[in-house]
Amino acid sequence: MVDSYGRSITYLRLSVTELCNLRCKYCMPEDGVCKKSHADMLSEEEMIDAVRAAASLGVKKLRITGGEPLVKRNILSICRRAAAVEGIEEVCLTTNGILLPELAKPLREAGVKRVNLSLDTLNPEKYHDITRCGALDDALRGLEAALSAGFKRVKLNTVLIGGFNDDEITELAGLTLRYPVDVRFIELMPMTDSERFGQDAYLPCDAVLEKLPELQAQGKDGVSRLYRLPHAQGNVGLISPVSAHFCKTCDRLRLTADGKLKPCLHAPDACSIKGLTQEEMAARMQEAILAKPARHADLSAEHRSQAGRGMYQIGG
Repeated sequence: MVDSYGRSITYLRLSVTELCNLRCKYCMPEDGVCKKSHADMLSEEEMIDAVRAAASLGVKKLRITGGEPLVKRNILSICRRAAAVEGIEEVCLTTNGILLPELAKPLREAGVKRVNLSLDTLNPEKYHDITRCGALDDALRGLEAALSAGFKRVKLNTVLIGGFNDDEITELAGLTLRYPVDVRFIELMPMTDSERFGQDAYLPCDAVLEKLPELQAQGKDGVSRLYRLPHAQGNVGLISPVSAHFCKTCDRLRLTADGKLKPCLHAPDACSIKGLTQEEMAARMQEAILAKPARHADLSAEHRSQAGRGMYQIGG
C-alpha cells in the first residue's frame, strides 16, 4: 500500500512483549516495566491476524521485536506461524542475544531468516553498567549461537553514545574482521525516558568515519549507509535517525505488544487494533498508513521524541 506521500509500506515491526531480561539505561526504567494484564496485550491469534492483515496490504517483511522477544514463552510458535503467512517473504528478529544459545537453532527452523543482536560495548564492566544486569559473555555466546545456526545475515546493532562507547568504535567495527557480521552504529535517539543523557551523548554517525578513515563506501541497505574495512567479512553500517533522518524513504508500520499501531516512531499518533477482526485490522492499518506524516519533528538533546512511550513499549 502507498501512503499519502508516495511511500510504499512493505515492512511491519511487531513487538511481542514489553518485558526484557536486561535494563538498558537508554531504553528501560531501572526497576523494569509495569506488567500489564494478559487481557491488555495482543494474543498470539491477534498477532497472527495482524500479520495477515498487513500482508494483505502489501507488507512483505516482518521484524519481531520487544522488549526482548525471546522472553516470550510462545515466541517459536509466533515466528513459525508468521513465517507461514502468505505474502510474508522474510521474518527477522531483534534480540539482545542472551537466550540465543538455546533458541537460535529452533528460531531458524521456525522460519526466522535473519537476526540482529544488540551489542553496545565489548568491555564487560561497561556492558554490565549500560544493561544494569547483563554479562558480556552471555551476549557473545548468543552471537556464536546465531552464527552456528546458519542465519543468512547477522547484524550487530550498536547505539553510539558519547562518553560511553565512542572510544570503542575501532574495536567494535573490528568485529567485521573476525566474524561474517555487519556492525551497525545507530545514533542515540532522545526518547521520553532517556533524560539522563546530555548533549554530549548524542554523537552523529559521522564520528565513526572520523575514527575510521580507511572505511570504503559500499552503498546503502535500507536506512543504513554501508562501509567496509579492508579485508573485512562484513560491513559497517551507519544509521542516522537524528543527524540525517530518512523519513522520505520510510517504508514501515509499527505494532506494539498492546495492539497500538504507530505509523511513525517519533509521532504521538497511535490507534488500537486489539479486539478487531482481521478485516477490521486491515482497514485500521489502511487508515494509519494514510495518516503517516511526511516526517517526524527534529530530534536532539533539547528536542525529545514525541513518541510518548519508551522504546521497550514500542518495539526496538
